[in-house]
Amino acid sequence: MQSLIDHARSFAEHVAGNAQAFLPFADGQAPEVLFITCSDSRVVPAWITGARPGELFELRTAGNIIPPYPPQGRPAGEAATIEYALRVLSVRDIIVCGHSHCGAVGAVVRGDDLSSMPAVREWLEHTTRVQRSAEGSPDLAPAVQQHVLAQLETLRGHPAVRDGLQNGSLSLHGWYYEVHTGTVSVHRPGTADVFDAI
Repeated sequence: MQSLIDHARSFAEHVAGNAQAFLPFADGQAPEVLFITCSDSRVVPAWITGARPGELFELRTAGNIIPPYPPQGRPAGEAATIEYALRVLSVRDIIVCGHSHCGAVGAVVRGDDLSSMPAVREWLEHTTRVQRSAEGSPDLAPAVQQHVLAQLETLRGHPAVRDGLQNGSLSLHGWYYEVHTGTVSVHRPGTADVFDAI
């Protein structure tokens, strides 16, 4: 923790010494991409994409899960983030990025006992399209890629996404990131489940 505090202190000093570069951020943001990915600490969107501050609007959830619309009960943070990104920020692209060795997808594939974590168990019910099997690759690539495609399908049910797709102002993209190699593969449109390395 101390190293993070030290860095935060030196970062503030860096900003103070480069005020002109940071002043435009006070006027607002205009990202072009909503980047939806896992909360996993090994996944760093700015590293993966090379994005600078202001270029990505991020939504991070356990297992990069997007609950279906309409939300049950109170509006969900995920639905609000998606709606804001499209209706207010007018993002033109949404990337759903899954990753290798994903704990959430792995728990579903293995059928782990999550009785001691009821919130996690309920959250993972949104991954019902992932095949539950003990077989498969150690990095979970096929299951994670299947999961990414399922989340893209769920996104299409959100009104703001549906409107953007219908009027041609929005494109959806499925990505798969290998945490152990840095390789990014993208879903090839028009195919059932083919991901090709960039």
